Amino acid sequence: MTSSKLNTLKDIIRSYDSCLVAYSGGVDSVLLAVIAHQVLGSGSLAVIADTPSLPRAELKEAQEIAKHEGFALRILKTSEFENPEYLENNENRCYFCRHELFSLMKPIAQTEGFSVIAYGEILEDASDHRPGSVAASEFQVRSPLKEAGLSKAEIRELSRELGLPTADKPSMACLSSRIPHGESVSPEKIRMIESGEKILYGLGLKQFRVRHHELVMGCLARIETGSEDISKILDGFIRSEILEKFREIGYLQVTLDLAGYRKAGSMFIQEKSATDRK
Repeated sequence: MTSSKLNTLKDIIRSYDSCLVAYSGGVDSVLLAVIAHQVLGSGSLAVIADTPSLPRAELKEAQEIAKHEGFALRILKTSEFENPEYLENNENRCYFCRHELFSLMKPIAQTEGFSVIAYGEILEDASDHRPGSVAASEFQVRSPLKEAGLSKAEIRELSRELGLPTADKPSMACLSSRIPHGESVSPEKIRMIESGEKILYGLGLKQFRVRHHELVMGCLARIETGSEDISKILDGFIRSEILEKFREIGYLQVTLDLAGYRKAGSMFIQEKSATDRK
């Protein structure tokens, strides 16, 4: 089944003649960029957004994958953090991020002769709330993985068959997603989240997210991690290391979410805005 869908994907991309690929270094966009390069050669170009919401380690890894797989990559500095509507962090935040990226990709496509812009939307995304897909439709961005009927599991299977390093990579949402809707996004908060996740990675945790919450007296970090790592965190030494290092980067309180890691996360801890506090 997956081989048939792979052939369908190749046929779809071949019909483009040339293609710009919105690339992030994640499972879906890596497969898309690799297949576009296989089919179109120099007629494809991957483009990645250099944004504060992308961890520096992820950007470096995305560049290394492109080099290893041999496809061309261009880095674009994006400016969504200068957009007040993005910083407000409402439920449509992803729209403004995607809109910014596609607005920069469109003139590249026009001036350099790329006939199509494509991104890594997949089959399951059609059933989710995806503000980014609204921006994609406005710029007539194609979603060949979804058009080929590829699910996440099938994309991982194909990635494994092709020997791609992302086959078993955990899903990676942007750092802004760690902040609850309604609490503003800022470069300072993003730096704290990224530093916290770097600490957890250095301590050997496998899958985790640091959720950032604003409290009356300061900031709280809520750690989500897999069940196999919860007991590790509760170990006296690891717990003390996390607490000490998280306080150094500015967190007043650090908690462990006993419900564990969830793909969509949980943002039920909300504080009233400053204007509502008495």
